[in-house]
Amino acid sequence: MYAQIIDDESGRTLAAASTLQLRSGAKNVEAAAAVGRAIAERARAVGVTRVVFDRGGFLYHGRVKALADAAREAGLEF
Repeated sequence: MYAQIIDDESGRTLAAASTLQLRSGAKNVEAAAAVGRAIAERARAVGVTRVVFDRGGFLYHGRVKALADAAREAGLEF
């Protein structure tokens, strides 16, 4: 699972996180939550606190919901 913070005006990726980078060994929902926490930390590190959540057409449940909930808990505003 991947998550990115992208500046739409410049097209630049400001922060990114993925299960491949984290290598936590967690599966599915737990791994998605870890990505959510990581993207929130990396976003705050570059000064981003508010984002628009684009789920890319995926239903809002399971891993997508876990990622979003963890990112909110870690400080990102949607």
